[in-house]
Amino acid sequence: MTLYGICPLARENNIPDTEINSVTDNTKSFQKGDIFVCIKGSSFDGHSAAKEMEEKGASLIVAEKDTGCERQLIVPNTRDYYAFLAANYYDNPQNKLKMIAVTGTNGKTTVAHIIQHILNENGKKCACIGTAGYDLCGTFYEADGDVPTTPRQMDLFGYLAEAVKNGAEYCSIEASSQALAQGRLFGISFEIGIFTNLTQDHLDFHGTMENYYKAKKSLFLNCKKALICVDDKYGERLYKELDFDGESKRSYSINDAANYYSVNIKTAPSYVSYWFSSDRDEKSFPIRFGMPGKFNVANSAAAIGACCEIGIEIGSCVKALESFKGVNGRCEVIYHGDFTVICDYAHTADALEKILSSVKSFAEGRVVCVFGAAGERDADKRPDMGITVGKNSDFAIVTSDNPRFEDPMKIIKQVEKGLDKTMVIYTVIENRYEAIEYALKQARPKDIIVLCGKGHETHQIYGNEYQHFDEHEIVRNILKK
Repeated sequence: MTLYGICPLARENNIPDTEINSVTDNTKSFQKGDIFVCIKGSSFDGHSAAKEMEEKGASLIVAEKDTGCERQLIVPNTRDYYAFLAANYYDNPQNKLKMIAVTGTNGKTTVAHIIQHILNENGKKCACIGTAGYDLCGTFYEADGDVPTTPRQMDLFGYLAEAVKNGAEYCSIEASSQALAQGRLFGISFEIGIFTNLTQDHLDFHGTMENYYKAKKSLFLNCKKALICVDDKYGERLYKELDFDGESKRSYSINDAANYYSVNIKTAPSYVSYWFSSDRDEKSFPIRFGMPGKFNVANSAAAIGACCEIGIEIGSCVKALESFKGVNGRCEVIYHGDFTVICDYAHTADALEKILSSVKSFAEGRVVCVFGAAGERDADKRPDMGITVGKNSDFAIVTSDNPRFEDPMKIIKQVEKGLDKTMVIYTVIENRYEAIEYALKQARPKDIIVLCGKGHETHQIYGNEYQHFDEHEIVRNILKK
């Protein structure tokens, strides 16, 4: 593989052609012959390592300013150019797939997986990339640890290339706000982008809600169509601001009339039912969807709407929903007997409100919530998480959730500031295993215990150490005792 084959600008800038090994922005993984991309991050500026990487045998230095290197290419935005190089390195697999993106604070994983299922059930081979793993239509990679929801540039285009090799025609991908802000999806044209909602999260990265919103909005600059939840205030704003024609900008709702909307919603412990309507079809369709919670009406409606917009008939979408088995760690019933245990990834106030209020609507006994807040992640949201759990549960157990390098008890005390503003009875058990064990031992008949925060994850992060922690296994083992 040659430099000119990946980087056309090198020829234009009279940089000699050469064989290259790979492309990287990581000084630790750099190897002789790599193109080194200088990226300025929050704690390290790759430009400061340019000379060292050249001395170690870099085939090219890509930078935003003069680094003094002989073989350097200066570009306006190295993050975007990194994605361009990665796509070229893998022969632009994004152009061989029909790409679908889902963005928003909550619901991305569920919507992306439902879209994949509907397309697969309709004879279209669809890959799926997101928080719960990377399904490449024949190979699957766990997304465990601190692996990003949307992979970094070289990883992402590598996965897309593997999906193409495996015969994929479509790819449903979660577009995180960090990935959008960092240009990881640069150069990808999406058939449709879906916006689910926007609530406080990731402000440790974005700083303000306005920056967070703008990062999400940037996705739609590269979408042929947009499907937006207008039940959300930021969704309403986005719908008004997007300059798409009428047929390209579509809306969905579970509260009001929209291009796609749901009525007569009924919730149950293991499913939701509703009638689905669209201005694309004169008929309304009865739906029974095998994931509980009113918010899953919105998630399934978003997936149906998106698939309809790319050419699948509504009736075929509805039929496909009947065989959908749910998503690992998303409102997942992991035990049902005298009492019920549900595992969910909810880790924001909005997500906690959605899962707990939905459970409360069908619970015959108490709603018991086991939850914590993650370390080194947006500390301002912790009291709000406490308030939300306090208002929507009958008993709460505050525990640890990936403290990383923070003191777990310090995090818990910040959560308690919110709990103390409510009337809920709660207890603190720092050790998460012991917290779950306590919840199961004190469970009463018909109680519903909701384990929030871990979802599909199978680890706890303490400092740099990843300790195995699978709540599915833990619940089974405790109940066996």
